[in-house]
Amino acid sequence: MADNPYFSAGAGLMGLGVVLTGLRRGVKLASTAARRRMLITLEIPSKDRAYPWFLEWMAAQANAAKLVPPEQRGIRGILSGRMNQLPSHELAVETTYKQHENGASEALFNLVPGPGTHYFRYRGHWFQVKRERDAKLMDLHSGSPWETLTLTGLSSSRNLLPNLLAEARELAEQSTEGKTVVYTAWGTEWRPFGKPRRRREMGSVVLGEGIAERTEADLKAFLARNKWYAERGIPYRRGYLFHGPPGSGKTSFIQALAGAMHYNICLLNLAERGLTDDKLNHLLGLVPDRSFVLLEDIDSAFTRRVQTSEDGYKSSVTFSGLLNALDGVTSSEERIIFMTTNHYERLDPALIRPGRVDLHELLDDAAGEQAYRLFVKFYAAGVRADEAAADKAAVDAGDPDPLLRDERLSEAEVEALGREVAAAVDAARADGRTVSMASLQGHFIRHGARESVAGVDALCRVRK
Repeated sequence: MADNPYFSAGAGLMGLGVVLTGLRRGVKLASTAARRRMLITLEIPSKDRAYPWFLEWMAAQANAAKLVPPEQRGIRGILSGRMNQLPSHELAVETTYKQHENGASEALFNLVPGPGTHYFRYRGHWFQVKRERDAKLMDLHSGSPWETLTLTGLSSSRNLLPNLLAEARELAEQSTEGKTVVYTAWGTEWRPFGKPRRRREMGSVVLGEGIAERTEADLKAFLARNKWYAERGIPYRRGYLFHGPPGSGKTSFIQALAGAMHYNICLLNLAERGLTDDKLNHLLGLVPDRSFVLLEDIDSAFTRRVQTSEDGYKSSVTFSGLLNALDGVTSSEERIIFMTTNHYERLDPALIRPGRVDLHELLDDAAGEQAYRLFVKFYAAGVRADEAAADKAAVDAGDPDPLLRDERLSEAEVEALGREVAAAVDAARADGRTVSMASLQGHFIRHGARESVAGVDALCRVRK
């Protein structure tokens, strides 16, 4: 058999195959062991909050790389550490579209790393990023394909990952700094709705005497007594109810309170299709930190809604489910809820009892004193020189803004006209006629100071 050339050739080939197979397995095992010891991998699913933060951070790094002078780009710039990210041709666009009331529209396009492989350098360490999309899996809440970000770097860079994610979060929060974020319920989670809004000043909402001060003082006292509640075994929750006619500033005041306390707002629609008692309880237990929960028009939450289909619909949330979510065994703590209603008399006493609603405030139609303060706020003298110059330039250019048609009034003139407005509002109230603060505000926007005084009486109507 040893002399058989066919057998010798077969044995040789077989031996060579065994050796090659062993080498291949050895290389594979060595590669796997090397990857385990030398590389670190971090996976970020699209459902995680860090996912959009990191994409925004990557986009910011790419924009920073574009600012590098041309002579420092390319391999020389990369090796010298002057570029944080390699140029990428695999991009995705995130479009923010806004339609204005006047018919105009604007779109903001933000280019972020698209599906594929990307590389960047962070604090002297290279990382590989793979953005992978699984078309077979879908996010049931958003309807978008399931995606995953996989970061790979040397094991020595493991301690850099928390710093990198913290930096990405700080960058994302810069866009909301000094602003109020409005969240809405999206399935069983809270998601930001639109762009963050500029914080509203407390002085921008003119309420009845003492209402704003009383509510703000109560809220600050509650926030400062966390330990006091815990020591006495009292659930750390607070409820506020603002009631009154439409246009009295209920929602605006809540926005101003959120801005003054540096809180965000979670807007919850109890009549939303698909919302159940379990989902409501779940949402109230997952309210983002430092956020108010706002339930608007609470009186209409359990009445038949306007039909949007042939059969219409009703809220799936039951009254007992709402009561249990607000103050039941399973209700969460560290929560501040605001409710608004135009019909206080329709509310069930069980809903507004102490423990569920701790402070009731009536935000009524305008009183004379309120109208006076609003008038002075609109037409007060003492405008800065640069604003006055800008107003004069606008008038000279034919700007039709009625606020610019009046001559600049002295402080005494503004106060005298404001007293006339207050007297007209009080006289109308004596006759059973009222005017909302929203109507007065719109009236002052459309007319100049002297012109607006004469039209106040015509705004007052008998309340239905």
